[in-house]
Amino acid sequence: MQIALREVHDSDLPVFFRQMNDPESLRMAAFTPKDPADRDTFDAHWKRVRASDAVHRTILVDGDVVGSAAVYGEPGEREVTYWIDRAYWGRGIATTALRLLIAEVPERPLYARAAADNAGSRRVLEKCGFRVTARASGYANARGEEIDEVVLTLDA
Repeated sequence: MQIALREVHDSDLPVFFRQMNDPESLRMAAFTPKDPADRDTFDAHWKRVRASDAVHRTILVDGDVVGSAAVYGEPGEREVTYWIDRAYWGRGIATTALRLLIAEVPERPLYARAAADNAGSRRVLEKCGFRVTARASGYANARGEEIDEVVLTLDA
């Protein structure tokens, strides 16, 4: 299995839109757009994202688009995020993709947030060197309630 990152192409966006509308994936991610099925909002978001100085990558497995990964935010507060198609969970793809991404973006610290009960995402982040540094709570659109979250930090 060959895992790689590349620049986001226009043809990736319909795949990302489909992936971000999987009910189980949405529940696990928790902190999602208010209405992930709103294609106009999705397109406007990606237009802003692609025009920003954020580092956005498409995750490929053997040439197939399986997700996305990004580093975004203000210097000193940059955060990582990623999304993997549920059909590919549990294969080490997120861990490898995140390692590739953080190698591409040398600035530190980097931060990440995850629902406190999202053990899979926490495990990926910890394998990549992130450590839980804070706990918070926030409104999770995908769950319709406030939930606990963890803040993780990757230092030098």
